[in-house]
Amino acid sequence: MATPHLRHQLHLYGAKIVRLGLLALAIITLPLGAQAQKKSRTSASRNKRGVVKSVTTDNLVGYDDRGLHLGMYVAPNFSRYKIERAPGYPSQGVSANSIISPGFSVGFLSDLRLGEYGALTFAPGVSFLTRRIEFKNQGYSPNPLYPDDPAEIEDQEIGSTQVDFPLLFKLKSARRRNTRMYLVGGVKPSINIGGRRKNPEVNLLEAADTDIAIEYGVGLDLFYPFFKFSPELRFSHGLTNLYVPGNNDVYSRSLQSMKSNTVTLYLNIWSGR
Repeated sequence: MATPHLRHQLHLYGAKIVRLGLLALAIITLPLGAQAQKKSRTSASRNKRGVVKSVTTDNLVGYDDRGLHLGMYVAPNFSRYKIERAPGYPSQGVSANSIISPGFSVGFLSDLRLGEYGALTFAPGVSFLTRRIEFKNQGYSPNPLYPDDPAEIEDQEIGSTQVDFPLLFKLKSARRRNTRMYLVGGVKPSINIGGRRKNPEVNLLEAADTDIAIEYGVGLDLFYPFFKFSPELRFSHGLTNLYVPGNNDVYSRSLQSMKSNTVTLYLNIWSGR
């Protein structure tokens, strides 16, 4: 496998550092939350003279005792393919690098309570993705042995609309007032239900229709009087090689593996009823 361009190496290692930092923060926060002293349902903040300045009240009292919670989410994401070059790709006269591209997801939430600190989450949804692979001319010229080779090198895009079926285990800290941290991890099977091909010159690569990914992340529950809001950062690493051999053009001959890699910010809204 060839070494990626330096700029893309920096993107890769930077993402790893961010993931490790977030997980370390979450691991430290969870036991601290579990050991926190129980507070009264209502507390008052007073100044030096004993005058009440503000009152803090616990919202959604008894919410965590319910067996099932429902909600919905919207989720901007950033996705790319983790690619492997074909053994003889330098002889094609091109270089290939994966580019991070934005996308968007929407879906529904269901949370099944598993004891005081656990839950099983099922979050089916639809994702709209466009992943790009940057191809650069490195002395390329069309090979007469391959009639499908283009006259000029273009970046390639694979647009897809996929249905996701994440099944995740959630480990929660003890609730402290109206906040609580949690870790989440599990698997996400996906099925592509439609490709988007706008320009034949930049949509020559194809990807498989089914994928399964490992997911993990960290989130924060914020309790409000009538609902719960849970921002969550989740990382997804595909296990399936999505590469599909194409028309034997220079793009297809340069690759041998494409695996999905996505970072998603979930904005979860849970019903308070």
